[in-house]
Amino acid sequence: MQELDGLTELLAPWQEIKQEIEELESYVELVEEEGEADAYAEEITQRLDHLAARFKSIRSAALLEGKFDRNSAFFTIHSGAGGTEACDWVQMLYRMYLRWAEQKHCKTEILDILEAEGGIKSVTVEITGLYAFGYLKGEAGIHRLVRISPFDSNKRRHTSFASVHVSPVIDDSITVDIKPEDIKVDTYRASGAGGQHVNTTDSAVRITHLESGIVVQCQNERSQHKNRAMAMKMLQSKLYAYYEQQQEAEREKNSIEKKNISWGNQIRSYVFHPYTMVKDHRTDEQTGNIQAVMDGDIDRFIEAYLTWNWELFYGKQQ
Repeated sequence: MQELDGLTELLAPWQEIKQEIEELESYVELVEEEGEADAYAEEITQRLDHLAARFKSIRSAALLEGKFDRNSAFFTIHSGAGGTEACDWVQMLYRMYLRWAEQKHCKTEILDILEAEGGIKSVTVEITGLYAFGYLKGEAGIHRLVRISPFDSNKRRHTSFASVHVSPVIDDSITVDIKPEDIKVDTYRASGAGGQHVNTTDSAVRITHLESGIVVQCQNERSQHKNRAMAMKMLQSKLYAYYEQQQEAEREKNSIEKKNISWGNQIRSYVFHPYTMVKDHRTDEQTGNIQAVMDGDIDRFIEAYLTWNWELFYGKQQ
């Protein structure tokens, strides 16, 4: 029944837009018969634009057919080499994704943040909303910034890097076996805002999975118990994604295309100088309106990735 409900939900928008197109066709035929096509041209164009926008939206949703695409997401940004420059770049990306989430009416909650001089060293956020993981999974990878540094008195051009990791929030029906001897748990004093209790007790929790090297940490709650529970949930999510990635890499180890979408590769460049451009290196999607992108307007890149990914894996089979 769950599968049927999901398919029905996927099909309904297509049935609706099909009906609207048929109604518009009939309307156009009517005004043409009456010789009033010119008088209604603007209205017809507006309705066509509306249909085109709806088509684009539901087509993107149709491409989200992964096992956890409907789920919420854990979203982590880490600074790369570059010191203050890289930390400022993480802060810029963090703002960009928060703006995107706000536009999509998703809830965001900071689970862990490590602030540094000039910006943020790393930050982990839970983004709660339908299809949050499906839309954001293509953002995983290395993001490159090129600009005139505001921290350089000589106004030289600098290149900075930040890595993004995305994993689905999985429910209790999916379990990943984590044995106590497989992990190392550390507690420490939380940093940043949160009140006297947060900053004066060892309530923050860091868990290291020894085999994979995956590290998660949480400090948003005053209770060490709650922080540990959230950290374990994050570890379960990341381990599931880690093992899935290992299996896919083994199945596709001879596929150049598959390697090109590895989360470890540079996926996108943001150039502020000597020209303005944001370019995705997988899909070749690009725009010169870099300010809009930094304000959260990244749907064009998300949709281009979903289409590219679908054609890469499924198009060749048909």
